Amino acid sequence: MPIALLSERAVVAVTGADATAFLQGILTCNVETLPEGEARLGALLTPQGKIQFDFLVFRDGADGFKLDVTAERAADLVKRLGLYRLRAKVSIGADPTLGVAAAWDGAETAAETIRVRDGRLPALGERLYFTEGAFSADASEADYHAHRIALGVPEGGRDFAFSDAFPHEALMDQLGGVDFRKGCYVGQEVVSRMQHRGTARTRILPLVFAEGPAPAPGTEVTAGARTLGLTGSAAGGRGLATIRLDRLGDALAAGEPVRAGGSVAGVEKPAFATFAFPTDTAAAG
Repeated sequence: MPIALLSERAVVAVTGADATAFLQGILTCNVETLPEGEARLGALLTPQGKIQFDFLVFRDGADGFKLDVTAERAADLVKRLGLYRLRAKVSIGADPTLGVAAAWDGAETAAETIRVRDGRLPALGERLYFTEGAFSADASEADYHAHRIALGVPEGGRDFAFSDAFPHEALMDQLGGVDFRKGCYVGQEVVSRMQHRGTARTRILPLVFAEGPAPAPGTEVTAGARTLGLTGSAAGGRGLATIRLDRLGDALAAGEPVRAGGSVAGVEKPAFATFAFPTDTAAAG
């Protein structure tokens, strides 16, 4: 029943009478329907529809939200949100009083001040937000990432570069991070077009290496003369990689093995995914 302290995460607070309307108008996820006790995946996009920041957002009282974000990008997120504030009655700032941890497989602790389920996948477990100095963990941050990678869940800065990937590529549409029925938000037009036209040709997918560990992030993934994509984070013999689905389909049809860092890799479709995958067509045939 592991609990891991996530030292590379930080918390940003958005509070005030207009907090819900403010975030609803700029984030990819729906904060109006966000229930108490759930941390929902969301992002702030560029006007061109690419991910500037990804985070988990959860309610903090009647007029407040907390955003669980990569620590090194927390200050930039505060500044970026401030640019959209205009006359909205909101306060935006980092919350240095809270640390972040993850618990999965039924782990229990009495130390946390806030405990919410991770809305991306039930198997990811829960997020814990605690007062610094009042927490102990029995697993490492690397253990948490191994768990995340095994489930096929990407994370910004590790599996895709910020301002370079669309939400569909980072599987945000599969993990509850995009609401296609809510109103406009920054970058919404591009994301909506990709959804309705089915033009997401690139996806982050799990790679499985039967012999040896997965290669370092940024390693080229190939099949024959084709370049399929680049690897992201890895743990042991598993990793994640950004893959062109059409090129993967061509390689599989031609019987060409997928390789990364000189090693042969199996490419999987995440268990939670609903998008079309090359082997789906082969199985149907």
